[in-house]
Amino acid sequence: MLPPLLRHTTLLMRPLLALFALAATAVAYDDYKLGPESQPQTDVPHGDIFKHTFNSSQIYPNTTRDYWVYVPKQYDAAKPACLMVFQDGGGYENPGGQFRVPVVLDNLIAKKDLPVIIAIFVNPGVVPAAQQGEKERSNRSYEYDSVGDTYTKFLVDEFLSEATKGFNITADPAGRAICGISSGGICAFTVAWERPEAFHKVISHVGSFTNIRGGYIYPALIRQSKDHPKPLRVFLQDGEHDLDNLHGNWPLSNQDMAAALKYAGYDYRFEFGDGGHSGKHGGAILPDTLRWIWSDWAKTEKTTN
Repeated sequence: MLPPLLRHTTLLMRPLLALFALAATAVAYDDYKLGPESQPQTDVPHGDIFKHTFNSSQIYPNTTRDYWVYVPKQYDAAKPACLMVFQDGGGYENPGGQFRVPVVLDNLIAKKDLPVIIAIFVNPGVVPAAQQGEKERSNRSYEYDSVGDTYTKFLVDEFLSEATKGFNITADPAGRAICGISSGGICAFTVAWERPEAFHKVISHVGSFTNIRGGYIYPALIRQSKDHPKPLRVFLQDGEHDLDNLHGNWPLSNQDMAAALKYAGYDYRFEFGDGGHSGKHGGAILPDTLRWIWSDWAKTEKTTN
């Protein structure tokens, strides 16, 4: 038994030790950092980025949206390039943001860890203000959270023909990937689910597979496809501190998606961390995510050439 004075000192120290433990946990929570492959490198070719506006949609009339096209220096118009489409494109394209996709593509394409990829970064539509002094109206949730094929028709049948005009893009869906975060994550999955002949690869960061506009149905639909699974390769990322609100619980919904993909025999990967509803975790692991999602493409090229 400890002497009385030492025992008393030990008891006094316990609250302080508990506070130190909590502080250490707080520092570690969601403590994701960008690695060197997400930083600009002086010894690699830097792709070109072109900004445009699309305002001629018949599916979403009266909307306008910005988009950016990334073209790597290694692009050769004589050879079909692969394609990646990013929802909430401005966030993914931002060189100072949480993902910095053009920087990562520059570095990984130069290392030949990825094929030559043309990337399209597209924002959700906005409806301009009707009168001066009023605010424009975002069309994001309507476009991204809705199940069904409306946004898919817009993207595949309207937008991409304009955004990729003049570029030699592969028609092979195994060479085409779509990505998004939050509502953009479920949107990316919806596009590939509805049109697997256009996209085989899906990346979802903290995807909103919840009851915002009916997206909770996907685990059941995936399970029902077990005997005839769609040719999709799916990467899911989420964290234990993601949202929990009237629409649902994001961590549970993403775990349900992963369990359904496993049950139905899909080619998938699920990264579950301790982060919240942001791009910190997804951005930190983006280089490895891209390597995984494209790791089957070399095999596809060999069998088709």
